[in-house]
Amino acid sequence: MVKKVVVALGGNALGDNVEEQLELVSVAAESIVDLIETGNHIIITHGNGPQVGMINKGLNFAYEKGAIQTEMPFPECSALSGGYIGYHLQNAIKNELRKRNIHKNVATVVSQVLVDKDDPAFRNPTKPIGSFLTKEQADAISLEKGYTFIEDSGRGYRRVIASPKPLEIIELETIKTLADHGNVVIACGGGGIPVIDEDNAYKGIDAVIDKDSTSALLARVLDADVLMVLTAVDYVAINFNQPNMKSLERINSKELKQYVEEGHFAKGSMLPKVLAALEFLEDKEGRTAIITSLENSAKAITDHRGTIISNEF
Repeated sequence: MVKKVVVALGGNALGDNVEEQLELVSVAAESIVDLIETGNHIIITHGNGPQVGMINKGLNFAYEKGAIQTEMPFPECSALSGGYIGYHLQNAIKNELRKRNIHKNVATVVSQVLVDKDDPAFRNPTKPIGSFLTKEQADAISLEKGYTFIEDSGRGYRRVIASPKPLEIIELETIKTLADHGNVVIACGGGGIPVIDEDNAYKGIDAVIDKDSTSALLARVLDADVLMVLTAVDYVAINFNQPNMKSLERINSKELKQYVEEGHFAKGSMLPKVLAALEFLEDKEGRTAIITSLENSAKAITDHRGTIISNEF
């Protein structure tokens, strides 16, 4: 049976620079094409943490040195990262498809994602971006531009921006049309470019949307059969790195919610992935969420490798 699968690929899995990314996307492409080869329709999302930080830092350093005339706003940095990661992914996937004589088109949709300008996250920004600064530098920029800075682990001060909840994917119909016609689609890179609706027009806003949360939203509105969240480990575990650590294989969503409430998953790593899986499952029966490694992804559906989550176990 053909399944519609949304695959959420972490930005950290793509390396910290162009050379690393070119190498790593080729590895990712092999696993993704393994999924395609078994007859699945694939929509890919990806993170952009290292990449958008690199772009923001590099362009604004150029601005400070007078090499470019304007400071680069963060939504534009997000768009640049989505375009360049999408290019690398679609190129690597297309090359792997050609190698296996599979005739499929691959396309990247640079995606805007609507957020609420009154989301509480804008009153409590938490996502660090940009360079480390001294307190004096941070205070001066804060006074001039109204940015919020925090001290970051003794390494200096960094700007923080909001991480609001994704509400709507603006290019959804484009993504859906491409996917429904059998194309491999790369969309919602980095959680999407955050926009607000102001005076009946979409306007970019400084924010970072959690990639896993947007992936869950995309999978729901596309009515996907599977949301596959790829991470650095084969299985979600409770009591992580403790003597009584236990890997979770097949698990009911209610049981997984209980583990969330007990505080088993770290906020900066596994928790967003688990919450995305639960969000995808909450409003419809018959869906499956999978959290596993890239290496396990092709066998996750056929051989039940990784943490398989369902309402029906």
